[in-house]
Amino acid sequence: MEKRTVTMAGNPVTLLGKEAKVGEKAENFNLTKQDLSNYNFDESKGKIRIISVVPSIDTGVCELQTIDFNQRASQLKDVEIITVSLDLPFAQSRFCAAKGIDNIVVASDYKDREFGLKYGFLIDELKLLARGIVVVDRDDTIRYVEYVSEVTNHVDYDKAIEEAKKLI
Repeated sequence: MEKRTVTMAGNPVTLLGKEAKVGEKAENFNLTKQDLSNYNFDESKGKIRIISVVPSIDTGVCELQTIDFNQRASQLKDVEIITVSLDLPFAQSRFCAAKGIDNIVVASDYKDREFGLKYGFLIDELKLLARGIVVVDRDDTIRYVEYVSEVTNHVDYDKAIEEAKKLI
């Protein structure tokens, strides 16, 4: 398998797992919700989904990414937005309460890093997720993918929303 790299604060890091590509079927995965219950990606079958991937909600760019998608979610009919990080569910819960995050699912991949590996976002050296976006249509086909080349940079919010709107 080809080694894929991005940078974090200018330093190269290796991404583990299979790169998600447009046109492929989106794989099912499990996350842990803030109340420690299981979130299964198949729960949102039949909806358009935007998976917003962040290293940690405790950093400025990740915070803004999560807040931005939470605000945009109310304008998108029949679109589910899922923010995934490796933060513990307790930290996610505290963050969401403090920032009024209530329009999106915020869940953790901390247990098995299943999402990170299945979608190729797990950073080997740091065991954090790289930043990015995956848009999945109603039929579980990946329609847009962004792996941010420098993890401290923002995703292209407008492009992700534009791609999701094409599917509505």
